Amino acid sequence: MFGLRQKISLGFGALLVIIVVLGTQSILHLSRLGVSIDVILRENYKSVIACQEMKEALERIDSGILFVLLGHAREGEELIRANRAAFEKSLQVELGNITLKTEGDKASRLAGSYRRFETLLKTVVDPDRPADIRGQVYFADLLPLFGLIKGQADEILQINQQNMSDANDRARRNAASARARMYVLLSVGTALAVIFIFFTRRWVLRPIHRLIRSSDEIRRGNLDLVVPVDSRDEIGHLSAAFNDMAASLREFRRTDQAKLMRVQKATQRAFDSLPDAIAVVDSEGRVEVATASARTVFGLKPGAALADLPFGWLADLFRDARQSGRPAFLEGQRAIQQFVRGEERYYRPEAVPILDNERLATGAILVLKDVTQLRQQEEIKRGVVRTVSHQLNTPLTSVRMAIHLLLGEKVGPVNEKQAELLMTAREDSDRLHGILDSLLDLSRFESGKARMEFRALAPRSIVTDAVEPFRRAAQDRGVSVQAEIPDDLPEVWVDTTRIGHVFDNLLSNALKHTSPGGRIALTAEASEAWVRFLVSDTGEGIPAAFLPRVFEPFFRVPGRRNETGAGLGLAIVKEIVEAHGGTVGAESGEGQGSTFTFTLRRADRFPKDKAEGI
Repeated sequence: MFGLRQKISLGFGALLVIIVVLGTQSILHLSRLGVSIDVILRENYKSVIACQEMKEALERIDSGILFVLLGHAREGEELIRANRAAFEKSLQVELGNITLKTEGDKASRLAGSYRRFETLLKTVVDPDRPADIRGQVYFADLLPLFGLIKGQADEILQINQQNMSDANDRARRNAASARARMYVLLSVGTALAVIFIFFTRRWVLRPIHRLIRSSDEIRRGNLDLVVPVDSRDEIGHLSAAFNDMAASLREFRRTDQAKLMRVQKATQRAFDSLPDAIAVVDSEGRVEVATASARTVFGLKPGAALADLPFGWLADLFRDARQSGRPAFLEGQRAIQQFVRGEERYYRPEAVPILDNERLATGAILVLKDVTQLRQQEEIKRGVVRTVSHQLNTPLTSVRMAIHLLLGEKVGPVNEKQAELLMTAREDSDRLHGILDSLLDLSRFESGKARMEFRALAPRSIVTDAVEPFRRAAQDRGVSVQAEIPDDLPEVWVDTTRIGHVFDNLLSNALKHTSPGGRIALTAEASEAWVRFLVSDTGEGIPAAFLPRVFEPFFRVPGRRNETGAGLGLAIVKEIVEAHGGTVGAESGEGQGSTFTFTLRRADRFPKDKAEGI
């Protein structure tokens, strides 16, 4: 019995034979037609063109003769000379392309007539002969010879055109005959192809379609299906293997279904015990399992589609996490306000992609962490800091005034030891005053009460003004400061005083942590809507473990020498830049220097009212 390979080979082999026969016949007929067409074009076309050109050149020579007879000898002779060359060239083409029996005699007579024409032409254009004699020669001899030559050229043209017409008729007859034979062959080939396709479908396609329908039934869960095995070829073996697979799946379903139900119930109970709103979403954005708080607060019920929920940012987070393969947050990791049973709550959403072995996202985990208590603690902390700062500022001012009066010996002289103690006290009180001012600034920015006055300025002028006060100190420490800001950068919206504090903090930190011989570089670059500023140094760098915390208030990198600040400078930098609508960042490695970056809005992309409404 034929196997599947033999059946397919038979079907496609027969089609191949049909294609070869039809192709061979087509090539043969096209070759014959090509020969006929080549005869038309190659044998007669040159003679037709040559005769046309001889007639045209002869007409122009006659016009030149008339010019000479009318007294325009120079123009006439030039016209005769140019067209004699054209006539002779065409005559040589015709003499070299004799393809018909009578064409040779006619061409020879034409050449003889032209030689007589040349002899008479010399007499007519000879300026030494009297004009009346030349006129008589032209009208009596040359003009009749002109008509004779034209007629002879026209005869040659006509016999070639007639031969082209005859060849065209033969080509048409050959084409009609070839078309009829091709119709017959095409009909026979089509009939044979239909027969082979019918048997191929019966032998191959029908069993395969039956297997496809059976696999669709199994995909929909119908594991009780049995595929009929009615042949001993490969399709029959595949059908038998398919039935064995279905039997194995039925067994697996019986043993695994109960286990799956237990796992699902345990997972749901574990989820319900979690305090935060958490949901697992499949690759199409549908909720598979969710905690109780996620169901009640955000409507993340199993089966719900993120696109149908009234929280567009949820679908955006899911899409960003799935496309990037990394956790996704809202801009600035901001929190979302929700009212739960009349109580104001805050949630910080995060989407964590679920990756398979090939690092492709198959879903995501949505985590909506309840940060209400954290926000309340932050508010309490800011309130305490603000209150303490205000309360300490007044007595500290009195202490600083007293120290100033004592050092100025306004209330009496002081000895050297007393002056040394007072200088130390003044330094400590000034440092404490700076800390209190920083705390008050930080508090104003965090509460949104800091007033900003935006102006559009060129990045080059901003950086130049910021760097200038540090050049002397950098020179004293042996550190080079280089500002490479292109002149063509677009203007940005800035509060000049506040952005000056940003550069002061970044440059003072860079100078403090860069050893003599080091370098500080300031650069800037434009993007679609922002200008990005970079402050780099070759200093001691920041360990990777501490880099994410450098913008936190009161954080100082452990183990740093001569670290006298309160850890508020970079926190204030972050608040000022965010008040401008930008973002901050830091890149560093221990012993490799540091690069701090921040972005500002382009003035040509954002109107001033939008910049002020940040």
